[in-house]
Amino acid sequence: MAKLSFLVGFGAGYVLGAKAGTERYEQIRRAWEQAKDNPQLQGLAGMAQARADGVLNSARARVGLGGSGDRSAAARPGSVPRARTATGTTPGSDTPLPPPDTAGGL
Repeated sequence: MAKLSFLVGFGAGYVLGAKAGTERYEQIRRAWEQAKDNPQLQGLAGMAQARADGVLNSARARVGLGGSGDRSAAARPGSVPRARTATGTTPGSDTPLPPPDTAGGL
């Protein structure tokens, strides 16, 4: 999402600057700098970010990844499950693991 915003901003700035010339470009740049430093705009951006985080967390909860962004080891790309010992525990753990899923389904 940030990449898309950057590209849109870059494209708009490029087009406006190319059509209007250097003086207009500098005027637009100064206006953007003032707006960027405006506390009201920063507050709106913070509220928008909080709302986006809430939507993302609820979507993660619906999918089953949890709301905090933590994913289980099984859901992490590139993770390798721990091997079980003969007693049914993983190395460094005294808690037995549940039996493996042999149903073959998700």
